[in-house]
Amino acid sequence: MLTPLLLLWPLSLALTWFVAQGIASKPYDRALEFNLQALSQLVSVNDAVVRFELNAQTRDLLRADDTDRIYYQVLDAEGHLISGEPGFPLPDFERAAARAAPSGTIHLRDDVLRGEPVRVAYTWVLRGNESPQRVLLQIAETRAKRAMLSTEIIKGVMVPQFIILPLAVLLVWLALVRGIRPLNDLEQRIRARRPDDLSPLDDEQVPQEVAPLVSSINDLLLRLKASVSDQKRFLADAAHQLKTPLAGLRMQAEMAQQARHNGEGDIQRSLQQIAKSSMRATHTVNQLLALARAETSGRSLAKVPFDLANAVTEVIEDAVPRALDQSIDLGYEGPAQMPAGCLLQGNPTLLRELARNLIDNAIRYTPAGGVVTVRVLVDRYSGVQLLQVEDDGPGVPQAERALVLEPFYRALGTNVDGSGLGLAIVQEIATQHGATLQLEDSFPSRTPRRGLRVTVRFGLP
Repeated sequence: MLTPLLLLWPLSLALTWFVAQGIASKPYDRALEFNLQALSQLVSVNDAVVRFELNAQTRDLLRADDTDRIYYQVLDAEGHLISGEPGFPLPDFERAAARAAPSGTIHLRDDVLRGEPVRVAYTWVLRGNESPQRVLLQIAETRAKRAMLSTEIIKGVMVPQFIILPLAVLLVWLALVRGIRPLNDLEQRIRARRPDDLSPLDDEQVPQEVAPLVSSINDLLLRLKASVSDQKRFLADAAHQLKTPLAGLRMQAEMAQQARHNGEGDIQRSLQQIAKSSMRATHTVNQLLALARAETSGRSLAKVPFDLANAVTEVIEDAVPRALDQSIDLGYEGPAQMPAGCLLQGNPTLLRELARNLIDNAIRYTPAGGVVTVRVLVDRYSGVQLLQVEDDGPGVPQAERALVLEPFYRALGTNVDGSGLGLAIVQEIATQHGATLQLEDSFPSRTPRRGLRVTVRFGLP
């Protein structure tokens, strides 16, 4: 705030100087015009001869000022000097224009006479009855009185400003110190907080100007608190889910070592259980990493044009061996490649993870001899695209469909190994891409195997 004041002060002085020049010139210009009119009364024409008779009263009028010098000049229409100063500068306009100027009109200009700046008043007068003659009268005055008056005006303005400006600086300083004190108190309160204190700030004792800022910080703290809570819950659930396969892995390893030491027992069976537990732990870790990537990286990764049909067919090709091992008929319905202009704007890594988890879930929960069908549908006009994965497994009861989208929740009675993260990952990735997720029965009339159809609806690209 001090910088603009210091910049405006010299600007104010310069503006005052220009205004003072105009104010100082006006009364002296009127006096100069009065003297010019007095001189014009002394011009006469007799027998076509221009005469100028300067009486004693007019001489005293021209010499009445001891500060400035006054010069005058009288010229006839041909430019011959009748009386006055011979070296008087002529007006800037051309001779023809000067002759055409109306008589009696007084003009003012700034000029230089005898090396000094002067203020000049000039006019054309018309004298004579039988043969009127145009006569140019000029009177000039040096600018000493004008400079003195403008200086006095500037002094009268500058002296108060020398007092007002420091006073304004002091008042601004005191006001800012007083106004910033609540902000300093708020800063101290924030610095005194513990790192784990995410409670909202007290917004009742903050200045009104920063109340929206404090409200935004409180909103951020609430969201950060919810995020930290979710991370703690995620870590606790992850530790719980990994505890079982790791404990089984350790137990089978100890049993194998004991059987080898005693020379008895089925070591091969123990090794098979170890391999099964390690696969379960690996699958759980991969699912956890995929969920963490979907939750934390989806908004930061760049989104590019993405061919959904091409990616889904690649995922199906990778899943075919597993489906054949379980005697599951894995099929695909849809285009091999999306038409031009129907590409999604998304993250390829996350969208492939979405399709992989849907197909993996379907294969995992479909019994041997079952059917899994993957569909990709597209509306050429609206650009809406659907990804459907349908199976004829046990399905998900209506009451549990919202719960299976939560991490680590698994429907009871399926007798299938899993981490309960597949649909949670799908839900998170769909949310990141503005898509909707719908769960419904594949075959509503069948009992007990109703199957499950999962539909992901992507909006306009």
